[in-house]
Amino acid sequence: MRATPLTVAALAAALLLTACDDGGGGDDSKDSAASSVCADEVAVQFGPANAAPAAGDTGNVPVTITNRSGAECTLDGLPAVELSAGNTVTDVPTDKAAGAKKTVLAKEAVTSFTLTYVRGEKGGSTSLAVRQVKIHLPGSAETHSFKWSYGDVALKSDGQAPEASVSGFQRSGD
Repeated sequence: MRATPLTVAALAAALLLTACDDGGGGDDSKDSAASSVCADEVAVQFGPANAAPAAGDTGNVPVTITNRSGAECTLDGLPAVELSAGNTVTDVPTDKAAGAKKTVLAKEAVTSFTLTYVRGEKGGSTSLAVRQVKIHLPGSAETHSFKWSYGDVALKSDGQAPEASVSGFQRSGD
């Protein structure tokens, strides 16, 4: 059986349209086609900290993420951090200045964010005796857990939320 020129043209047009479909990605279609989500192919390092030496002081803990995959990947959004003190788990709010954005990491590229906290009085009723930190990266089901060794964290005036914040991703190196 022989295909008619009209059938061949229609088939070619359909294939061309299918090949051009970006799934609604708009200007980001090049990035999404070239990279995957930085889910389980990253190394996460917690610290070393610029620890708060005494109650009421502010400390900072850098969290460094290195792309260990064979290709570039994307962190789309903001990191999430939980502080755990035994049976009490609380979310650390994102810094108001942090904006959700796409961070594309080439192979072996590094990005970071910062956990800032106010040290609380040890055993105080307005402090959280943090023992563990859990980090969730956008697009990943994996949780990265680290031991907390920087003292109690102060609680805000509501007595529930930690006096802490998480920055957005920041480029590291070139």
